[in-house]
Parts: sequence; structure tokens; C-alpha cells
Amino acid sequence: MSRILLADDQALLRASLRALVNGYDGCEVVGEAADGAQAVRLAARLRPDLVLMDVRMPVLDGIEATRRITAAAEGIRVLILTTFDLDEYVYEGLLAGASGFLLKDSPPADLIKAIEVIRGGEALLTPAATRRLITEFVRGRTAPNRTTTMPDAELDGLTARELEVLILVAQGLSNTEICAKLFVSMSTVKTHMSALLAKLEARDRAQLVIRAYEGGVVRAG
Repeated sequence: MSRILLADDQALLRASLRALVNGYDGCEVVGEAADGAQAVRLAARLRPDLVLMDVRMPVLDGIEATRRITAAAEGIRVLILTTFDLDEYVYEGLLAGASGFLLKDSPPADLIKAIEVIRGGEALLTPAATRRLITEFVRGRTAPNRTTTMPDAELDGLTARELEVLILVAQGLSNTEICAKLFVSMSTVKTHMSALLAKLEARDRAQLVIRAYEGGVVRAG
């Protein structure tokens, strides 16, 4: 059973989310927060598996709440709920430790799918979403002349194949697409992914994408 905490300042939306989550087999809402500070307190006390986190909330915004929750408790994942597809807060949320984002006006089936993806240990970053995020928000953060031949010192421990996989992850390819691109098995890709997560001290795929761009392994655009 996946234990879920709802964090949104709109009571009506929380009620809708609660009904949807509790109606899905294998999930239950264990708490609700009306602001970011309350979300941090409840996460510490209830230890949910997943927090559905609004970005704009009073007292403490969802980004800072996400940062505090993920820093304080390993294993709690956060799904950011946002109104705008290219909200600048999405990228900041991923930096703060969120495992993905979802539009508030997404169909109910998409929310259920998002919950399944994240509780399965993956990040909710589709190839299209990855490319949009990188284009919009990483362009100004990455040095213009850095290439894959000049990774920063923290990336020197990667093997050539691991670096290749990291580049493909940062380009938005799924594990299945990486298999086809490199002509390797799924188990091999998963092995490389595990090594990347460990070596780069990344929580999930979302953090690998951020690490790749901020480390200059690949460039926006």
C-alpha cells in the first residue's frame, strides 16, 4: 500500500485528489497539508511514500517544502503539481529533489500513471518534457563551449559506456530507447543506470538529467 500526502492550499482540489487516490487500489491518502510548512511537518511525522506537492502555497512554497522533505527523509518522493507546462518552478523543483511533475489539469488517468511510475522508483520525465525543460531552463546554466570531451572532475569516474548512457538519458531517451540505440539488453542498461545513480549520488533519473547538464556533459539546444 502506497501512503500519499497531499499538499495544496485549495481545499476543493485536495478533496478531488483524495477521492481519486483513495479510489485507486493500492494507494491511500494519509494526510493533507494546506501550506508548505505543514507539508514538511506532516511528512516528518507520517513518513508517506509520496507527496503530491503544489508549487504555490502560503507560509512556505512547494519548492522549499520539497527541498526540506527530501533532505530530511530518504525514501519520500515528491511529485510536483503545476498549473503551467513550462513553469520555471518545475526545474527548481527537480533541483530540490522532486521526482517529476504533472500538470494540474491532466486527466485523472495521468495522475494514477504518475503515481505508479514514481512509486516504482522511476522519475516522471518523458522525453518531450525533458527536452522542454532543458531548452527553457538549463540553457543559461551550462557553459557554451563545454562538450562531452571535457566533463568536470566529478564525472571522471564514469566509464565510457556510462557516460554514453548518461548523455542519452539527458537527451530524454527511455531505457527501451537506450537499448535500441546501443544494441544492448534491458538488464545491461539497468546496470549502467544503477552505476550512474550511485556514482553521481543521484536519487533518480530526474537528478541524472540535471547532473548531466550542469556538469557540462551535454548542452542545451
